[in-house]
Amino acid sequence: MLRVGLAAESFFHLLLKTGNVPIASVMRRVLTGYAVTFNQRHRRVGCLFQNRYKSILCQEEAYLLELVRYIHLNPIRARMVEDLKLLNKYPYCGHSAIVGTCRVLWQDTETVLRLLDTGKSDARKKYKRYVQRGLSQGKRPDLIGGGLVGSAGGWGVVRMMRNLKVHLKGDERILGDSDFVEAVLAQAEEDMERKYRFRAKGYDLDYVIEKAADEFDIPPEQIIEPGKQPLRVRARSVAAYWAVRQLSMSGVEVGKKLRIGQSAVSRAVKRGERLAREMGLSLE
Repeated sequence: MLRVGLAAESFFHLLLKTGNVPIASVMRRVLTGYAVTFNQRHRRVGCLFQNRYKSILCQEEAYLLELVRYIHLNPIRARMVEDLKLLNKYPYCGHSAIVGTCRVLWQDTETVLRLLDTGKSDARKKYKRYVQRGLSQGKRPDLIGGGLVGSAGGWGVVRMMRNLKVHLKGDERILGDSDFVEAVLAQAEEDMERKYRFRAKGYDLDYVIEKAADEFDIPPEQIIEPGKQPLRVRARSVAAYWAVRQLSMSGVEVGKKLRIGQSAVSRAVKRGERLAREMGLSLE
């Protein structure tokens, strides 16, 4: 699954692949870190970004190349650069990294190129031709959050299908075909129901810690106290996994209780998920 993040009234776009760290955490670090650096450099104080970012969950197989092309053509649409020749050298866009004229260590270019050809040189040629064909498309409302419209192929198709009494599942936060949209919504509903079911039973962070301690046969205090003994680390990881994934608690809140940083919480959640699956552990 992919996510498109839009921040500060479309000042920039990010195409991210979802992982163990929630996009909210990623965007908070990016926006806060940049704002602090910008304020220090320009000797200013206060907020830099006006609004909260907007994120759209996207179906990777159907939309990856389309989204890469759409995002990378934004500087031309915004008249920040005049043409593709200048875009190839534009350092503030991922396009230049894919074509190989700029080097961006944190950007994954291989995933995009592999979709076009196994050889890097041929893949770059095909990518350039693909981007060139997108110049005439202009703005694409169907790629800016779409759900129903995006998954159907535009309003014309939606109207036709309505006339035929065919209904699709849609949501403005999701970009994908109707099966993908419905699966995402069903998973979200299931996660929400589980969260409130656990909360109704009185499950909180203290309960999770006690439960993990019982599973690993150690005192609950050893999960909270600093220490890297293997058994303690495993119990702490399962507790973090249950708290973040099952109770939807924030990494910051869990980190404060377990006395570890947010990045350590993210690693613990991943480790705890694997341990819970291997050992057959359940919070219920």
